Order: sequence, then C-alpha cells, then structure tokens
Amino acid sequence: MTAAPAVLASAPGSLLTEDGQLEWNGLVVGPGTPFQLAAEGLTGWADLPGIDFGDANRPAQHGAWAGEALAQPRTVGATVWILADSPGEAADLLDAFCRATALGRSEDWLAVRTHGRTHAVRGRVAQRVVPLDRQYARNGVAKAAVQWVCTDPRRYTPDEATAETPLPQRGLGMPYPLVYPVGYGDPGASGSVDAENTGNAGTYPVITVTGPVRMPRIVNQATGLVLEYDIELGAGERLTVDTAEGTVQLGAGASRLHTATVASAPEQAWTLVPGRNPVVFRAPEGGAGARASLRWRSAFL
Repeated sequence: MTAAPAVLASAPGSLLTEDGQLEWNGLVVGPGTPFQLAAEGLTGWADLPGIDFGDANRPAQHGAWAGEALAQPRTVGATVWILADSPGEAADLLDAFCRATALGRSEDWLAVRTHGRTHAVRGRVAQRVVPLDRQYARNGVAKAAVQWVCTDPRRYTPDEATAETPLPQRGLGMPYPLVYPVGYGDPGASGSVDAENTGNAGTYPVITVTGPVRMPRIVNQATGLVLEYDIELGAGERLTVDTAEGTVQLGAGASRLHTATVASAPEQAWTLVPGRNPVVFRAPEGGAGARASLRWRSAFL
C-alpha cells in the first residue's frame, strides 16, 4: 500500500557536498578538499563493462542462438592530485590517502556525485600508484592513480526505497441506518504495492513477510515471477528473502529455502525490472497483522 524512500545513516555518499566529488572509505576527493581529480576524471564509471554472451553456435546453420548477456565486473580508475599547502603537510595527506586506499578484505561503497545525483558501487582497491618524484620532494604535490574492481557492475542510488502491503482486506462499508453526514466506511487493502526501479538495470530486493500468515505468495506482475513458501508464520514471525544472495531465513537465521513450492521461481531470478513493478501479496490464510515489505536500491548499468 505504501512506498517511500528510506534515508539510512550509512547511506553511501553521505559525505559528499559538491558535484564532482567522490567518496571512498571516509576519504572525499574533489572540490573543497586537498585531493583533486585530474583533468581526465574517472574512467570506467559510466562505461558499459565487458559482456559475457551465452550464445550457442548453430551446428547446421549460419550464426548462433542468442543466449543471456551478462556484464562482467566494473573497473573504475581515478587520477588524483594530492595538493599540500606546505611541504610539512605533504606527508600527512599522503598517509591519509594511502590509509583510505589500503588493501581491504571486503568490498565497500565507492560513491560519486555529478550534477546533483549520487550513485554508488561496491568495490575493492586493486591498484594504487603514487610516484614520489621531484615535484613531491620539493613542493609536496603528488599525482596518484588508484583503481577499483567492482564485482557487481551496477551503480546504485544511495538511499534504499521501501514498499509495504498487507493482505487484501475488504472495506467496512456504510453503516445502516444512514445518518447524515453519511460515512462511507474505511477503505480496504488491495494487497498490492508499486515498487519502482528508477534505473536502467534489474535490481534485487530484500523481501520480508510478517505473520500471522500461511503459505505466503509474492508476485511481481511486471515479470510474472512468483515467490511462494509452504510455511506458517505466527504473529510477529518474519521470513526474509534476500533475492541477491538467494537466501530464505526465518527470524535470525534459520534457513527455510526448502519450503519454496514448485510454483516458486529461483530467488535470484526474482528482480525488480526498470520502471514500475506491481507487487502482489497473497495467502490462503492470514491475520490482520500479516504484511509483506520490500527494500531495494534502483540500479544502473
């Protein structure tokens, strides 16, 4: 029934204040900072990554059968001027830059703001080059290069959107005998909600079903794909479906992936396509507190 943006404290790009800035691991590069992007700017940010085609050659004809096209990881590069006001400040700035771009075990958000819009990818530092040349030795000015590899090539909006709907409910109707002014009763619930992906690539939502409900069924009418689980949730119990990871968990972590019915699509196939996605929540039995909620980030390739 409801859809709204959810601004999170940990939203990527929260430190960005001006166009032309990028944020990585607490470091802001761009206008208003001692770290400035070189004239060539970012490479690989808005490019379409390499594509893996699942085409299969036709054995007795020219050409091939078209298969699925999947983007490879994204590689983003930046050349950064480290501009110290004095030679005495140069070592501290270089330390801060190297600390932010150190080798990490897990991916983090790389966020970029241009023309009032911020997008972010998850990546890891793959290379850093900092020549300590005569310019740095004399003036404290260094020209560094850094490269990130992003296993998920999609760029995302920084804030998550959310949508929620209860099971369908009838309205209360008009009370009789009529007393003026006439009340038309409370409206019912349709059991559906629109989830809009404002990007140009499919995105994976996290879906939470809250009981009491038996055999919850979630349908994306834009794709026709269904998620359905042969499980009964008590009041307040939650079933969480992470479509990106392909997991189904009851409460804090008990897997319920095996409860998927034969009508259910693979979790990682259930995406929100670009544009409007009417999502329907149904179940053969459920109480007034039963609801389904989704959260997602719009995605761009």
